[in-house]
Amino acid sequence: MIISKDMNVNENIRAREVRLIDSNGDQLGVKSRNEALDIAATRNLDLVLVAPGAKPPVCRIMDYGKYRFEQQKKEKEARKKQKIINVKEIRLSPGIEEHDFNTKLRNARKFLEKGDKVKVSIRFRGRAITHKDLGRKVLEQMAEECKDLSTVEQKAKMEGRSMFLMLAPINEK
Repeated sequence: MIISKDMNVNENIRAREVRLIDSNGDQLGVKSRNEALDIAATRNLDLVLVAPGAKPPVCRIMDYGKYRFEQQKKEKEARKKQKIINVKEIRLSPGIEEHDFNTKLRNARKFLEKGDKVKVSIRFRGRAITHKDLGRKVLEQMAEECKDLSTVEQKAKMEGRSMFLMLAPINEK
């Protein structure tokens, strides 16, 4: 039997006395550990410690393998329902031409429609760093063009030689 790290089962239970609950949920009272193990063995089930902090600790008689299987199934189901959000990056330059900008804009809109976040960044090269205002205008224009599909999650901000802005898709629930 595979024994989980989170629960003590059968012989791994160290308490001398335990409060015993049977598989139907009925309380069988306080029993010694050996007596509880015998009761579980006669029913072909496992003794599982469910509340180690209680005085005395609470144990339940159950099919531990089936219980673990159900737990794993629930976890798998929860993972399926998770929405994974990717961050796509679009790189621009401060002196980008209109046609190039429209191509990048089309890509950004496509990513936002898919539900991905978009990081729009501008890399300043050479002396272009002295014209941060041009870069900020380009970023603000991109945010303005995408405002029907997205919200600005993080305003334009400098980091090293690049300036970036985060756009998050609008949730339609």
